[in-house]
Amino acid sequence: MKLFKYYNHNIILIFILLFSCNFLYGQTKKENQIKKATLLSTACPGLGQYYNKKYWKIPVIYTALGTTVYYYLNNNKLYSKYKDDYIAEIDDNENTINHSSYSASQLTTLQDYYRDSRDLSTLLFILMYSLNIIDACVDAHFTNYNINEDLSLYLKPTTINNNEQITLSLKLNL
Repeated sequence: MKLFKYYNHNIILIFILLFSCNFLYGQTKKENQIKKATLLSTACPGLGQYYNKKYWKIPVIYTALGTTVYYYLNNNKLYSKYKDDYIAEIDDNENTINHSSYSASQLTTLQDYYRDSRDLSTLLFILMYSLNIIDACVDAHFTNYNINEDLSLYLKPTTINNNEQITLSLKLNL
């Protein structure tokens, strides 16, 4: 199974949608901060989180991206090894030696497994990179979110006619 064969168009569509959303906003100072955080995070992972002053997220982002890169490199190395062993197994040249103890069908199975794992690691890298961008954008939105006492929702237990009740009150100060 070749994952890129099936997911290539979807990945391109996702990136187009992510980057086109930035141009739908008006030109206000708040929107410029959102755009800046998104573009910074797109240019360099974690830079948008730094701009939003969410410093604790930067090591999480680099750990996630580094892990996917490690698994990509490891799976690619094993895929190449088993591919070379397979070629050595099926050719008629006596100078090439299959260094593994696997048969040709087993080597084909191992190649398919490590190629699929490599492709999955690539998709996970793209997902983590995209989540980094989305997180910076969402954090920039919430940076200017106003939380104050003008709008409040309270749950209060009260007693009315010797019956205990829980009331829900909404306070709106304009």
